[in-house]
Amino acid sequence: MHHRSRLPEKPRGVGAALSLALALALSASPALAAPPSPATEPDPVPGLVAGEGTAAPQLVTGLSEPAPGRPAEAARAHLAAHPDRYRIDTAQLTELAVEHAAEGRDTVRFQQYHGGVPVLGGQYLVRLVGEGADRTVESVGGKYFTGLTAPTTPAVSDEALRGLALDSVADRGARGGATAEDGGRIVLPGGGGRLVQRFVVRATDPATGAPLVREVFVDAVRGVVALARDTRAPYPTGGATAPGTPAAAAAGAAPAADVGVPVIGTAPDILGRTVPVNVARRPDGSHQLVDLTRGAGIFTYDAAGEDAGAFRGPMTGRSPVTSPGPDFPASTGTGGATDAHLNAAAAYDFFRDRLGRNGLDGKGGPIVSVANTSEGGKPSLNAFWDGVKMVYGNGDATYRPFSVAMDVVGHELTHAVVQHTADLDGSAQPGAMNEALADYFGNAIEVTTRGIPMTDPRAALMNESLCRTGTPEECARRRLDDRRTTVDDYIGAWSDVDNSGVHLNATIFGGALWDIRRALDPLVADRLVYRAITEYLTPLDEFVDGRNAVLAAGRSLGLSRTQLRTVAAAFDAHGIKAGWQSRIGMDSRGLLRSAGIEAPPAVAGGHWVASGRDDPKSVDESLYTGSVTAPGTRTRLSPPDGRIHLSPDTDGRTAVWQAIGFGVTEVLARPLSGGPVRSVFNSPDYGINGARISDGQIAVLVTSWADGRNRLLVFRDGADPVDIPVAEGHRLSDLAFKDGLLGWIESWNAEGVTFSAPTVYSLAAGRITAQYPESFPAGGRPGQLTSAQFAGGRLLWSRWATPPDLRVAIRSGAVDGSGVTDVVPAESPYAPTAGEFTASDRVVTYQRGGAKPSGGWTNAALPKLYQVPVTGGAPVRLSCNRGVQAYPAADRGTRVLWLDYSPGRIDLVVRDRPAGTC
Repeated sequence: MHHRSRLPEKPRGVGAALSLALALALSASPALAAPPSPATEPDPVPGLVAGEGTAAPQLVTGLSEPAPGRPAEAARAHLAAHPDRYRIDTAQLTELAVEHAAEGRDTVRFQQYHGGVPVLGGQYLVRLVGEGADRTVESVGGKYFTGLTAPTTPAVSDEALRGLALDSVADRGARGGATAEDGGRIVLPGGGGRLVQRFVVRATDPATGAPLVREVFVDAVRGVVALARDTRAPYPTGGATAPGTPAAAAAGAAPAADVGVPVIGTAPDILGRTVPVNVARRPDGSHQLVDLTRGAGIFTYDAAGEDAGAFRGPMTGRSPVTSPGPDFPASTGTGGATDAHLNAAAAYDFFRDRLGRNGLDGKGGPIVSVANTSEGGKPSLNAFWDGVKMVYGNGDATYRPFSVAMDVVGHELTHAVVQHTADLDGSAQPGAMNEALADYFGNAIEVTTRGIPMTDPRAALMNESLCRTGTPEECARRRLDDRRTTVDDYIGAWSDVDNSGVHLNATIFGGALWDIRRALDPLVADRLVYRAITEYLTPLDEFVDGRNAVLAAGRSLGLSRTQLRTVAAAFDAHGIKAGWQSRIGMDSRGLLRSAGIEAPPAVAGGHWVASGRDDPKSVDESLYTGSVTAPGTRTRLSPPDGRIHLSPDTDGRTAVWQAIGFGVTEVLARPLSGGPVRSVFNSPDYGINGARISDGQIAVLVTSWADGRNRLLVFRDGADPVDIPVAEGHRLSDLAFKDGLLGWIESWNAEGVTFSAPTVYSLAAGRITAQYPESFPAGGRPGQLTSAQFAGGRLLWSRWATPPDLRVAIRSGAVDGSGVTDVVPAESPYAPTAGEFTASDRVVTYQRGGAKPSGGWTNAALPKLYQVPVTGGAPVRLSCNRGVQAYPAADRGTRVLWLDYSPGRIDLVVRDRPAGTC
């Protein structure tokens, strides 16, 4: 078996580490070189905004330095002429695009490379004004990552990398039949950087039958998954173009054959009204829903209810909606094709006439729409831009086809414009800004085209025309005048929830932009926001970067001091200013800021152990320890060996953990007070399932790569390990160790039945003292019992409901085998929704929430922590913090540590007692 670096017990920190968009790997907003001006004064962009985690500045404005020659050469020469100012190696820059604008403005966008490999999000921009010999540099900025030292040659085979990418969907039962498309090598920035191989993994979710698409980045040196996130099927570009670089994907999306001549036809819209449409008459006399009067054409297809996953990439071999004559049939309207065609034309006209943009790619490329798609054969209530085209769901009895709403179409087309310019990343703050910009222009296109004044209360509504019944206010999915702010409303979500909150937090930034449009002349506002997208923003920019970009765009547009005050005040009103994360009210104490990796911590005797980073921008995970009574202090435990250090356990005196990378996983240990790091277990023939420590003894559960058999080893004082017997054909998981007792979940098959049994083994007696087997039908998963641990002198575990769903019971069994009780029944309205929990001798703390409500994600629906007496009782909220609360670790009494996502990063925090109700 070649995937030796894959963990049989894979902590979420391996599969999803760095997965808050790089957002958490690159989470802190740049610090301003000078404090912002008061809101009552002009808020000009400072002359220099320092970069975060890099010596290269984020933004330099107020320049007027000669730059004669062609734009790209002049821009490169300018950067090379000022090495002390920019700290950039121009040999590592490749021209990505030149954005030509009116008034002799050119923005040269460079992509950063490291040893010939593109750096994700590494883009640097030079803005030029004037022509020829009179050309000058106006401003410079972006993200260029200095200090990259990562190797650029993989140390892991292509076959193993692909296998690891496919394994990223195994926990959803989707490994079988999955495919992994290679997207090329990329360097993840942060610290010295990290060489990864990008894959787009496509599978079918066995629970829903819907397509499952994940973008997976596999560490090509250490052989672990560095980043994995659900995506809307970006079309791979053959490896030459990395995420964070605009893809020239629209080329070839339209039919290459002769599309005929433009004529005016008719087609019914969604309401059955016959409307004029631009169509193309083919040489054979037939007509297609193709508008040849705009750029390279607007091509509209009808999926006729086919699954959206069937329309991947360019539409080769498919034809746009076709009619024998110029008058199209009723089906063109009922599926939403007519409205998709007309709305795409309206959006094209808006960008051309109002902003001077030549199509989505700025080069007059084709616009392709596929209307009337389903989701796995079921109604689809969604729309998305997939990298080459718009895809619109067919709706249901409540919602019309999504192509019917002009703001929806404008929203998706704006995503295409952003892809070809700023190319903002699709998760966390960059993703929320991406959604905010799409909301802004989607609404701007609709109100401008339909002549709706900005004072109309419905002007700020998104998607309000989709509902077949009800008022627009009831139908709207979002509204840009909801007055949400960072401090009061930002919701920190992990990667499994809305791509780290891209829609949850969109209206914070989008609301500021909409306030600007209401306060300024709408045309001025549109040009302002458009200039920020095309000339200032880069893929990994966050909210404060976006504020600075809009203000810089305003100064370059010549906005007055009063107008700049208005723009600054709009961002202030939405809490978008430097340091906003520190002003979020939290009821917990911070122990480790920007832990940066989604991996469980450990605590005992008032001492915590957790994975983190020396630099929040680094991608190298280390292990740290500290005291729960001394927030902000920490000591590094793990050696600086380039490996990932996680899955710790501690008995309050010594820590034990796993070091992952370079083909094997090793178990290490070190006293919390310092001293040498020692290797407990290291074998290329075994993978590690878990390592636990109790009173100085260390138990390690491993799996043989050769035959899949478990071994359970107990180490003490350097003596040979005790090998705990494991029955033939039995598998162990969820190791627990306390006070001389070992606990685990044991699983086996017998006569077509699957058995799982929480089990207690006494080291002193040398035998099993308690086992509580349950049987499951053939094909039932052994993982229906999980998370064994000792508390209050008993063994506790989780039991998933049958069939598996989001209802979980926490059960308790006597260590002598005398009986089982429920701590939290699955039928309880406060039942857990995740199998992981933690327990002290007094209380059990568990996670509840995490299921997406039918109306969309809310803060209340995100995973929160609850606490209940170990003997059972009424659960209460542990903390009222906003955002995801995950991976709790119990100390003494009611004190619990956990990873909290509230400020848009991962912080290790603690509470001494539950908050109660919130």
